[in-house]
Amino acid sequence: MNRLGIENPRGLVAFAALTGCLVTLAVAALTGAGGVFAAAGLAGCGCELLLHRTEPGLMARLGRLHMGATSRFEIRCVLLLLLLGRLHVTGPIGLAAAMTLVLCLLAGQALHAALITLIRRRRALAVAARNIDLRRLDISDRPPRRLTEWPGQRMLVYELSALFGLTASLMTGDARWVVAALTLAAGSCLITVVALVPYLVRAIRRLPGAAQVLAEVDAWLIQRRPRTVLYFSGPRDRADQLTRWLGPVAALPTPSLVIVRERELLEALEPTPLPVLCVPSATHLSQLDLGGVRVALYPANTGRNIHLLRIPTMQHVFLAPGGDGDEAAAVDPYSKVYDQVWVAGEAGRRRHVQAAVGVEDADIVEIGRPQLDGLRVDRTGHTPAPLPTVLYAPTRDGAAGEPIVRALLDSERPLRVLYRPHPPTGHRTPEARAAHRRIVALIHAANERRLADALGEAPEDAEAQRTEAQRTEDARRRAELTKRIAALDARLRRADADEAMLTRDRAAPDPALLTEAEGLRRQWHQAHWAASPPWLHQVIEGDVPTLHSCFDQADLLIGDLSDVVGDFLATLKPYALTAPAGLGEEEFRRQNVVARAAYLLGPGASGMQDLLRPLFDPCLDELRTARHEVKEFLLGPTTPPSIQRFTDAVDALAEKGETVVRLRDLHTAPPPGVGRWSVIR
Repeated sequence: MNRLGIENPRGLVAFAALTGCLVTLAVAALTGAGGVFAAAGLAGCGCELLLHRTEPGLMARLGRLHMGATSRFEIRCVLLLLLLGRLHVTGPIGLAAAMTLVLCLLAGQALHAALITLIRRRRALAVAARNIDLRRLDISDRPPRRLTEWPGQRMLVYELSALFGLTASLMTGDARWVVAALTLAAGSCLITVVALVPYLVRAIRRLPGAAQVLAEVDAWLIQRRPRTVLYFSGPRDRADQLTRWLGPVAALPTPSLVIVRERELLEALEPTPLPVLCVPSATHLSQLDLGGVRVALYPANTGRNIHLLRIPTMQHVFLAPGGDGDEAAAVDPYSKVYDQVWVAGEAGRRRHVQAAVGVEDADIVEIGRPQLDGLRVDRTGHTPAPLPTVLYAPTRDGAAGEPIVRALLDSERPLRVLYRPHPPTGHRTPEARAAHRRIVALIHAANERRLADALGEAPEDAEAQRTEAQRTEDARRRAELTKRIAALDARLRRADADEAMLTRDRAAPDPALLTEAEGLRRQWHQAHWAASPPWLHQVIEGDVPTLHSCFDQADLLIGDLSDVVGDFLATLKPYALTAPAGLGEEEFRRQNVVARAAYLLGPGASGMQDLLRPLFDPCLDELRTARHEVKEFLLGPTTPPSIQRFTDAVDALAEKGETVVRLRDLHTAPPPGVGRWSVIR
C-alpha cells in the first residue's frame, strides 16, 4: 500500500493523522494555543493506540529509526513545557513545579526501561529448555506483564493524564489541575519502578548461574541418554527448515533431542513432545555431556554447525532439502564434511554425485520425504468431483498470477479456485501487493456472481435446505473449534511466562494435550471445508488451512518451480507449471525433472484450455504415467513408507556410531594394570 509497509488502510490513515497531530502540537506550543494543543494531543493518543493494535510492525520500525514511543513521548513532554511557558495560567511557581514533575517522569521512565533490561538479561539462562525436567533449579517468577510489557500504552496513560489536567487548567484558569495531573503521572511511573526492584533483587540472588544450569542439564542427559539429536542454527524466518523434521524425529522409537542455537527459535517452534535445548554459547555447548548421542541430523548448512561437528562420537548427517527436481540447484561443497547426506530419491543422489564436491555415492542415503506420508495419494487414476477444484499456489511475486486466475474464473466449464499464495507473496514490493489485491478482487467478484445466481434459484427439495443448514452448523462448529484451539495453544505456549519460567515449568510434555490439539486441528479442517459451499472460490492467506489440507481438496495444482510442486507430486494428481519466458518447452523440461510430468502454461496463461481438458475428462490425462516415474525418481519408491526408511537409516547409522565408539575405546584402552590417565599423560 505504501513504502512504510502499512497494509491496513486504517493504519495508513492513523499514521498520517499521528504525523499531523505532532506538527499541530509543535505549532500550538509555539503560538500558545492551549485548546488546539489539548485537542491535538488527545487525537494523537488515539492514533497511537490504533497503530499499536493494527500496525505493531510499523511501531517497531519507527523504534529502529529512533522515533519510537519513548522518543515521541519525550518530544510531547518538551512541547507541553514549551506551551506552559507561553501560557500565563501557571505562573513561575507552577511552571517550575511542572518542569520538575516532567523531568521526574522522564527520569522514571528511563529508569523503568533500564530495570526491565537488567531483569531480562539476568533472567536469560545459559541454556533454555523445553520438555526437560529442570524443576530443581531455583528459578523465580518473572515480573507481571503489566509492569514490563506495553511501554507505549503505559506512556499514553501518563500523557492522557497530563492532557486532561491541561484541559482542566485551561477551562478553570487554575494551574493546580495540570500540576496535579503531572504529579499523578510521575507518581504512577515511580510506583512501577519501585515494584520492579524486588524482581531485580530476586534475579540477582536466586537465578542459577551457568555452571549450575549446565550441571542440571548434564544430569538429565545422563539419565535420558538421547541417541539422536536434531541440530539447527539460523534466523527465525528459516525455522520451517527445522519444524518440518520435528514429526519424523518424534516418531523415532529411541530417545531424541532437539538443539537450537538462537533464543528466538524457541518461540517459533510449535508445541512438540521432543525435548528441546537452546544453547547460544559454543563454550556451553562443548561442556554438555552428549556422549550418548550417536546420530546428529542437520537440516541446514550453517557455520555454527561446526560446534557440534567436532564431536567425534557422533555420526553427522546433512538432511538435504526438498526440491530435488531442480537439477540446476546448487550443491553446497560444505556437504562433504558430513558422514552421510540423506536425500529424498535418486534425483538427489545424482545431483550430489555429479556436482563432484567430495560427497561419495556410498555416503548418500535415500530416505524419501517422511513429511508427505500423510497425503492422500491417487494411485489408480484421479477422478475429479463434478465441480473440480484448482489450487493456485504461487511462491514468487509477480503479475503472472492475474491472467492465470482470470482464465480459471472465465473457464467455459465451471470449477472452483483455491488461491493460496506463499506467505511472503504480495508483500515484498508495491507491484506485487497490487497484483495480489487484483487477484483477490477477481475472486471476490466471481463469488458475488455465483452467490447471486444461487439466490435466484429456489431450493429444489428439502435435501438442499438440509445441506445449507448443515453448512451453517459446520461454520458454527468451526468458530467454536477456533476458540478451543486458541485456548489450548495458550496453555501449551504459556504467553504469561518468560524463557526462564518455561525452562523451569516445562518438565515434560503432556501427551494428552498434544493429542487433543492435533485432534482439534483435524476437526477444524473438516469443519472449514464443509462450511463453505463447494462451488465458492476461496482466498487462503495465513497458516490455515494448511497447504497439505489444500492438496487433499485439489484436483489440479498450478504453481511454479518450488517445494510446493514437489510436495504435490506425492499425490500423483496432475499439476501445471508456469514456464519462464525465453526458455523453450523442451529445454525447460530438460533442466527441471519435475517439469517432465507437468502441464505447462506460457505467458499470459496461454495453454489453459489444454490444461483444463484432462481435469474434466481423466482419459485425456496423458501425463499420468510420467508422474509416477518422476515421483519415484524424485521422492523414492512408495514402499516402504518414507518414515520407515528414515527410521531404518537412523538405526543403521546409530549402530555404525556404536561400532566406531567401541573401536575408539578399544584403541585407547590402557594395558592391564596401567591407569588410563597415566597412558594419556
